[in-house]
Amino acid sequence: MLLVIVFAAIVALLLLITVAKLNPFVALIITAIGVGLATGMPLIAPDPEHPGIIDSIKAGMGNTLGFLAIVLGLGTMLGKMMAESGGAERIAQTLINRFGQKNVHWAMMFVGFIVGISVFFQVGFVLLIPLAFTIARQTGVSLVKIGVPLVAGLSVVHGLVPPHPAAMAAVGIFKADVGKTILYSIIVGLPTAILAGPVYGSWIGKRIHKDVPKELAEQMAAPKDLKELPSFFNTIFTVLLPVILMLIASIAEIQLDKASFGYKALKFLGDPVVALLIATVFSFFSLGFARGMNREKILKFTNDCLAPTASIILVIGAGGAFNKVLLDSGIGTYIADLAKESHMSPILLGWGIAAMIRVATGSATVSMMTAAGIVAPIAAAMPGSSPELLVLATGAGSLILSHVNDAGFWMFKEYFGMSVKETLMTWTALETIIATAALVFILILNVFV
Repeated sequence: MLLVIVFAAIVALLLLITVAKLNPFVALIITAIGVGLATGMPLIAPDPEHPGIIDSIKAGMGNTLGFLAIVLGLGTMLGKMMAESGGAERIAQTLINRFGQKNVHWAMMFVGFIVGISVFFQVGFVLLIPLAFTIARQTGVSLVKIGVPLVAGLSVVHGLVPPHPAAMAAVGIFKADVGKTILYSIIVGLPTAILAGPVYGSWIGKRIHKDVPKELAEQMAAPKDLKELPSFFNTIFTVLLPVILMLIASIAEIQLDKASFGYKALKFLGDPVVALLIATVFSFFSLGFARGMNREKILKFTNDCLAPTASIILVIGAGGAFNKVLLDSGIGTYIADLAKESHMSPILLGWGIAAMIRVATGSATVSMMTAAGIVAPIAAAMPGSSPELLVLATGAGSLILSHVNDAGFWMFKEYFGMSVKETLMTWTALETIIATAALVFILILNVFV
């Protein structure tokens, strides 16, 4: 019955948005309440162990935006500074000159893959989206052809490669070797990103042509009277500064004593929020004052750029609320209990459980962690399974079929100015390609390792 309720909720949500033309934020909140009522969640929480419907919605929205609102706000300011200084244009011109206009989508995939190794998906997205906008505008190529490879590179790394939190947690659960897991994740991840990124992006880009959304295009456009662009090194260092800080924090995690001051200081500086804050403030100097801007102009830019992100933040938060209600309704636990009775190969079992929980709840992290917890004891009793490949299998399954219950779906939709149908054809399809292609490459690699 829980599965039927989830399916009915997704259909109802799609109808509210596409047929009834209801605002996605309102539609998500209404659907979340409907799911809570249908699954028998209490209206008011009797105790902390059994949250009420509204408590669950508040917690889901708060948990999602507690991190994402800060990241999107700071990332948008950094993107605005890149645009106004001509920095995004400098990087775009360099990539176009080096790779050629026909191959620039390949460059975007590699940029997403490399940057994504040490940053969260959402951080990498807001850091690099101004670059995708600039390249799409300069080349006249569909934003879909440029954006899909970028997002594919970021998403593959987010799901498969440590030191991302869920992947690192799965490494611990399966008692896998971190070095081997990273090596195997790159062997599996690169061809997967190529298929889901440049290959699929080129195909779908011919069928869905999207220009940069008007409001975002205006705020990310470089001024026409700009006489000189900043240096490539200055711009690339500014945009990669949060990546560098997070990478240093990851190294500290492995190399330093966790009780030492150095470890605590580097982990603080490498936190995504702090790293982005440092990079944003640094951009005021490297791309602002150094380019002849005054304090009033920088203040105006950083104020103006936040307005278009308001609706994006609300929709993403509502997606988080919908997701939390699904989790609190017990759907993830139900699927996990069903899977325990299975006698499948651990790799296929890990992928399958993660995939089912992902489709039902929308959370990649929850599905990966749950699948790892279920499969680890089964794999321990069945010798011959590589723990590193089990980490990758659960990570791949946790990315499949992202749809309306995933905050990432709404983030992609709003930034790319797409309808729900177009988002399903691009974002949902590329995530599914990543999950299935990665599984195939994992099974091939399993023959050798």
